[in-house]
Amino acid sequence: MNQYSKMLLRFSAIFAVIGAFIGSHMAGAGSPAFKTVHAHILVVGWLTLFAWAVYYKIFTPVKTIIATLHVLTAIIGAIGLTTGMWLYYLRPFDLADGFVTVFFIVGGSIMLLSFVLFVVLTFMRTDEET
Repeated sequence: MNQYSKMLLRFSAIFAVIGAFIGSHMAGAGSPAFKTVHAHILVVGWLTLFAWAVYYKIFTPVKTIIATLHVLTAIIGAIGLTTGMWLYYLRPFDLADGFVTVFFIVGGSIMLLSFVLFVVLTFMRTDEET
């Protein structure tokens, strides 16, 4: 499970840099255009992935398939949600509204699934308890 911790920590660090860069850009530009995306990148990408990295460093879930699915949905969901949000709110490209909306919803739904899997993990036995 240490590889899960390291993977989540690395993605968390990437989100932290992106979030800090966007915050710096907004301050320099004097525009709050990215505020929603910026907040979600930091909360979902940086803080949530970091917290889950700490969980995997401390605990070793017995059922590895749920842990594997959790980590995959966490990373895919964080990327999908924040990218979908960027596409939806800022419209940087001339993409079809339906595509952008579905992209945003799917990313958010995958992130929601990741949270549900995490709840399941917290109620399962760990190697430390056996």
